[in-house]
Amino acid sequence: MQRERGFIIKIVGVAIILFLLMIFATTVGSVSVPVEDTVRIIASEIPRLGALVNIDEIRKQHVFIVKKIRLPRIVLASLVGAVLALVGTSYQAIFKNPMADPFIMGVSSGAAFGATLGIIMGLNVGFFAMGNTAVLAFIGALVTTIIVYNLARVGNKISTTSILLAGIVMSSLLAAGISLMMIFNHDDLARIVGWTMGSFNAANWDQVTLLLIPLLIGLVVLVALSREMNAIVLGEESAQNIGVNVEIVKNIIIVVASLLAAIAVSVSGIIGFVGLMVPHLFRLIVGSNHKKLLPVSLLGGAIFLLICDTIARSALEGMDIPVGIITAIVGGPYFLYLLRKTRKNKLI
Repeated sequence: MQRERGFIIKIVGVAIILFLLMIFATTVGSVSVPVEDTVRIIASEIPRLGALVNIDEIRKQHVFIVKKIRLPRIVLASLVGAVLALVGTSYQAIFKNPMADPFIMGVSSGAAFGATLGIIMGLNVGFFAMGNTAVLAFIGALVTTIIVYNLARVGNKISTTSILLAGIVMSSLLAAGISLMMIFNHDDLARIVGWTMGSFNAANWDQVTLLLIPLLIGLVVLVALSREMNAIVLGEESAQNIGVNVEIVKNIIIVVASLLAAIAVSVSGIIGFVGLMVPHLFRLIVGSNHKKLLPVSLLGGAIFLLICDTIARSALEGMDIPVGIITAIVGGPYFLYLLRKTRKNKLI
């Protein structure tokens, strides 16, 4: 009972930190918006509470910036961070590999290949909140995942080693294809490179809705399988002995996690280290029980990517740095530290 209470306190604390960071991030940018005005503008959008809040005296420019530009971007960045952390945590469990990340099955390379095709060909295939580039990025990520999944499947079983190898091979082939397209399309080079480094410049509320619904469904499914994840981490034979159908569980998790990763990458581009680093960090805080680790990592991923995106759009005046660069600068050294620490512990 005391442990459960402690966990509730931790997750509420992390959620409060996320909320306060979202408020702060809304005030920061090329145009500074006072915190009080930001809170009132946000409150005016909340049903019932909005009728009690008067924003007539707030500058129209500030209202437009907060409602139409910053809030959609902040919420979308938080959702993408949450998805990547959730997927990374799930993959690390079923692959029993701390190096597993959301792009282990070639999702990022497939998305980049599809996005490159969309940029070069200029196809008009937009759907709902997704433009032609995002739609083709999603298709590319999905097709690549299906190919890797089928290459790694032997009968009804999935070989984690084969998934890793197939993912590497597919990523290499697609990277070669992207490079070839870039050689023959110099005019689109900047757009292709910009997309592959990740950005939330085009964020809107439709994209938020598009990502929020799958995230909620995926969270419910993955948390429902948290007991099975815990068993698989201890060993597949042990899991089978306690009644876990390992292959079915792995299939469900791979399908759900891959779909989430594909949707996230299609609206944000490739953003590394979130799904790799965040699960490690929060495993130290709440332990390895995935019933607790999954929701906390989700919130942690949202916090991490929100901070990185705020830095990306605020660090240099008049210039928006791709957020993938910031996550690599922050996450790279931390991961090297983790790797060195792990090696020391094994030597001891």
